[in-house]
Amino acid sequence: MSILLHGVDLVQVSRIEEMLEAHGDRFTARVFTEGEQAYAESAGAGRAERYAARFACKEAVFKVLGTGWGQGVAWTDVDVVRTASGRPELRVGGVASERARELGVQSWVVSITHTAGLALASVVATGS
Repeated sequence: MSILLHGVDLVQVSRIEEMLEAHGDRFTARVFTEGEQAYAESAGAGRAERYAARFACKEAVFKVLGTGWGQGVAWTDVDVVRTASGRPELRVGGVASERARELGVQSWVVSITHTAGLALASVVATGS
């Protein structure tokens, strides 16, 4: 396996907090899968950080794919899940999956981190 592409994104948590306050469920339903919403909401006061980290991850995937969410790829095509050990993992479907296949992506490596102010995601696409 070789590294094909790498995407990185940094999000201000306050930006996501503003979106949550202004648009609430409309924003979360459009951008996040049900699993991502459940995970973020379980954090209570830290929910904006969790949403911001997943938002950054989705943006990093869009950079890898060379697309934006407005180019046929839906936000929910990218699902950030946690393994039993807590490691983030990607499930990519829909148009995002088609584009990944075109690029020769066979697997993804994800790293995300967040603080009270910032969330960062690094996404590496690997293939032969």
